[in-house]
Amino acid sequence: MVTRTINNTETSTKDFDHLYPFDGNFQTVNGHELHYLDEGKGKPVVMVHGNPTWSFYFRRLVTDLSRDHRVIVPDHIGCGLSDKPSAGDYPYTLERRVKDLDTLIKSLDLKEKITLIVHDWGGMIGSAWALDNLDRIDKIVVTNTSGFHLPKAKRFPLRLWLLKYLRLFAVPAVLGLNVFSRAALYMAPGKPLSGDVKKGLTAPYNSWKNRIATLRFVQDIPLSPEDPSYDLVNRVDTHLNRLENRPMMILWGKHDFVFDIPFLDEWKRRFPKARLHFFEDAGHYLFEDKPEETTDLIRDFLTT
Repeated sequence: MVTRTINNTETSTKDFDHLYPFDGNFQTVNGHELHYLDEGKGKPVVMVHGNPTWSFYFRRLVTDLSRDHRVIVPDHIGCGLSDKPSAGDYPYTLERRVKDLDTLIKSLDLKEKITLIVHDWGGMIGSAWALDNLDRIDKIVVTNTSGFHLPKAKRFPLRLWLLKYLRLFAVPAVLGLNVFSRAALYMAPGKPLSGDVKKGLTAPYNSWKNRIATLRFVQDIPLSPEDPSYDLVNRVDTHLNRLENRPMMILWGKHDFVFDIPFLDEWKRRFPKARLHFFEDAGHYLFEDKPEETTDLIRDFLTT
């Protein structure tokens, strides 16, 4: 069990400890305490989450894969059990996320090549890091995410537009009412979640100050060259093909209102040799909907 007091509010795994039986680790990364899991021994597997999830989302994979691999799962700053600094103390940008990931991985002194498993914003963060570290990448597992600008066939969802641009709505809704994290419990999975899983997914976002990352992630989505992260996304978009010689597997839940079929089609276009497994009855939280199937597929992919 892990318990931390963050911004004067206790965050604990005690209510879902049976689902998340990890002690966790902490590393000072660019001035802030970053929480991460480091389980098992063997070839390293690094899992990179998105918004509004945290390492809890990968819990089943951690338990299973750590039997044969060293599994590392960071909580981004502002997420999970990591520090949640104010926007004045931390930029909450894609560039900083990539630097944080790089700092953590370098500190662990991993000797073997890494398999990346990415989801949601973790796809862009992981892809940016991978392009700067091609010689360290073994394989990549892509799940309902992006490594490029918004596909031409995809319109930016209105709900995200409201959170990105309408501050008078977004601040009280996300920071005050926890709308983003709570809504994801019903919109992201393809089937109902248990009460304990709901607790696990939302536990870190338990106060106004502790929800800052869920808002900042949305505000950092680059739609125009004026957005701070646009140039970095453009670089990843332009050079993503440099990953084509790395074995890739795509696992995709059909019912995802953001990372939907146009995103999948773009991954397929760019990586036609990738293994593809499409789940008709799953959503954005694919590992919640299809835990056994996805775990088996990933284990097979890692050993072939």
